[in-house]
Formats: sequence, C-alpha cells, structure tokens
Amino acid sequence: MLIEIGHVEALFRYPVKSMGGERLEAAELGWYGVEGDRRLAFRRMDDRSGMPWLTASKLPDLVRFAPQRREDGAQGDLHLPTHVRTPDGEELPVFGEALATEIGRRYGAPVEMMQLRHGIFDEASISVIALDTVREIGRLAGRSLDVRRFRPNIVIRLLRSGPFQEDEWVGGVLPFGEGDDAPAIAVTMRDKRCSMVNLDPDSASPAPEVMKAVVRANQNNAGIYGAVTRIGRLAVGQTILLRAATEKKGRG
Repeated sequence: MLIEIGHVEALFRYPVKSMGGERLEAAELGWYGVEGDRRLAFRRMDDRSGMPWLTASKLPDLVRFAPQRREDGAQGDLHLPTHVRTPDGEELPVFGEALATEIGRRYGAPVEMMQLRHGIFDEASISVIALDTVREIGRLAGRSLDVRRFRPNIVIRLLRSGPFQEDEWVGGVLPFGEGDDAPAIAVTMRDKRCSMVNLDPDSASPAPEVMKAVVRANQNNAGIYGAVTRIGRLAVGQTILLRAATEKKGRG
C-alpha cells in the first residue's frame, strides 16, 4: 500500500565529489542517480587503494570550490561543469592543469581529475534526508544547520513531523509523484555519517559537535541511501509516497 509521506523540498547535485553542490528546481533521475551527480573526482596519484578519491575529510577546503558550466562554446555532457571557481574567485577549466595544481598544492600531494561514467559514490547513488532530521541534529548541536552539510540529493518536507523517520523506510520504495511511470528509489540502508557533516558548506570551518549530535541521537545515522528502480524527472514540490517493506511471515 502506498502512503504519502511528504514532498520534495530541495534537490541537489554535486558534479565533483566533495566540491560545492548545485541546488536544482528539477533533475533527471537516471539508473546511476541524479544525472551529472558525482561524475568527476580528484584521484590521489600516490594512493593505490580501492578508494583513491580526494574528499573533504582529507581536504576540507574542497567544499569551497564551486563547479560551474559555461555555455560559451561548451560541448559534451550538458550535466557536467566546464570550470571550477576557486575560493579566491578564479575560474579554472575543470580538466585543466591549473586546477589540479591548485588542489594538489592545498592537499600536499599530486592529484588528477577523473571522470567515471556511472559516478563515484561511497555507498549508493541517491541520498535522502528529511528537514526534521536536520533540525533535530541542529537542536542537539546547539546551532542552526544548513542542510548542505549533509550533502543530500533529495530533501524531504514531511507530512508527519518527527526526526529520523527515514530509518523506518529501509527496505521500502519511494515513488516521486503518482502513476506507474513515476520515478522511484528502493531504500537500501541508513546513511552512516562521517566528519563531512562537521564542515560549514561555505567556509569549511569545522564544528565537531554536529557529528557528536548524530552519534548521540541515532547511532551515527542521518538520512538514507537508495537505488534507482524507475527513472524519470524529479522536481521541487513533487509528492513523495512510501511503499513499506513487506512484512515477513513468522515460521510455524
């Protein structure tokens, strides 16, 4: 049975992993998440592990870099940036040597921009959080929190007020809008948080009390991850439904 749980409050895309995001009024949901989301990342050239990507947990300043798309002669994927604006206000080509040099200088080791067709994700291709959850974490941390700290793709305004309701959706499906062709995601797991939630999205200044609040309030979980089960168009204001996980029958 489908029940209405809220509507889309905001949509975000992060073209370059750990850099600043773009707030959108509408977005295409493809099989690998929001089109253009986390398709680029800097690889640490001295790292031979399975996760060589440079993230803000290693270089907090990354969140202060803002991907941009210039339309003057731009070609290729329309969802990808052509330039990145640095914290100093320079606009550098996204695949240019100057940007890699600047990031490498700040990190202290060489890096290389990489593009992956299906994206570079930590756990799953879609992340969702409710405004009530963000506000409760802020209350416990003693500060007003910008939802961008949590780097969600989809922010939900709930019909039934209360934090951490996302935990109840694991195993279920969230369709966005009504009808058989509405885009949908399967809720796969709770979103276990890392130190990135401590970083102010504009200044990169740390506030350790934020992650401490998440740990204290909900075992370090805030929001959920999902996998796309039906592609389509997402839009701010869209109704969000829930098809809860099927209850398992008891034995005997």
